[in-house]
Amino acid sequence: MMTVGETVALIAARLQPLAGIEAVPLAEADGRILAVDLVAPMPLPPFANSAVDGYAIRSADLPQESERRFAIGGRVQAGSRSAEAVQPGEAARIFTGAPMPGGADTVFMQEDVRVEPDGAVLLPAGLKPGANMRPAGEDVATGAIVLRSGRRLRPQDIAMAAALGQVELTVRRPVRVAIFSTGNEIVAPGSERASSQLFDSNRFMLMAMLRRLGCAVSDLNILPDDREAIAATLRAAARDHDLVLTSGGVSTGEADFVKDAVEGTGRMVFWRIAIKPGRPVAMGVIDGTPLIGLPGNPVASFVTFAHVARPAILALAGAEPEATVATPVRAAFAYRKKLGRREYVRASLRRAADGTLEVQKFPREGAGLLSSLVDTDGLVELGEDVVAVAPGETVGFIPYASLF
Repeated sequence: MMTVGETVALIAARLQPLAGIEAVPLAEADGRILAVDLVAPMPLPPFANSAVDGYAIRSADLPQESERRFAIGGRVQAGSRSAEAVQPGEAARIFTGAPMPGGADTVFMQEDVRVEPDGAVLLPAGLKPGANMRPAGEDVATGAIVLRSGRRLRPQDIAMAAALGQVELTVRRPVRVAIFSTGNEIVAPGSERASSQLFDSNRFMLMAMLRRLGCAVSDLNILPDDREAIAATLRAAARDHDLVLTSGGVSTGEADFVKDAVEGTGRMVFWRIAIKPGRPVAMGVIDGTPLIGLPGNPVASFVTFAHVARPAILALAGAEPEATVATPVRAAFAYRKKLGRREYVRASLRRAADGTLEVQKFPREGAGLLSSLVDTDGLVELGEDVVAVAPGETVGFIPYASLF
């Protein structure tokens, strides 16, 4: 069996970014993959301005030994044009964000000064030249690359583009994903359910995760345990999608037909990987379109999507690789595992009596327990070389929120 690291490396080597870009308004760019570097057409801020409400003076006039009296030579509010240049021995009343008047380069906070009855101000000694002033280009210089191609855009990236005056961004087109579940034992929510059947939860979970990654999703519903029906659906889906994602039917049971259908219509790249939960994970190619077959158990499907399907989708989308970083925390549980297999343990994060962050394992095992995903905060990642965890040891914790 391949390791998780080998699987991700194989995916990165095999899958190339899809062709096709489009320009979208800023309001629609969140979560999309930037296709062209965003180069700053102007500096940020575009003009020198005050960082505080206070009084602007020339640094040459800074009081040295004791406070000094300054007459008020002007008033500058945010959004107004810069006032006339500050004269020697004068101060300008200024407000946060207002442009610095000519000659002024230092601002005293209004809390630190004393205002005389005649309106003059007494400024204390000790302030450094340039204090409380934001120079033009302090944040971003003209011509700087502020967002690189391949970045999955976040709200703060949208804010940067807006601050630079952009109204749209050039992004890669969404990855088109066809998804279906397999199995006679499941029915769609809202359908009549026999006593021996379950409602299909995986497909809805996976569609939600796909959409969080910016994919365009085609729901092909549930397919019966029929090799020919599955093969025909795979061939049709491969013609007009960039990825086919399935749930169930990839294990070794007599009614697990996805693997056979893939081998009958295309070729298999890998079938099983050393991961728990989720060992049976298939990746194949059908008429040039990749397929990923995830396990039928909900937790196994969730974990393998996060660590196998997600890297594949990001590679197709042309996104920069996004490694999941496990935060070191203290374990509040004991656990044993097999050598050579990476395991993901569902756990809840809490703060112990001594103030240290620690994780507690979900009390029950089982890859079919949806409550273990709902009632926990993330996954403890145990590498291939780990065989046991004892309370008090440091483990790596991956919050669910960081996966999508």
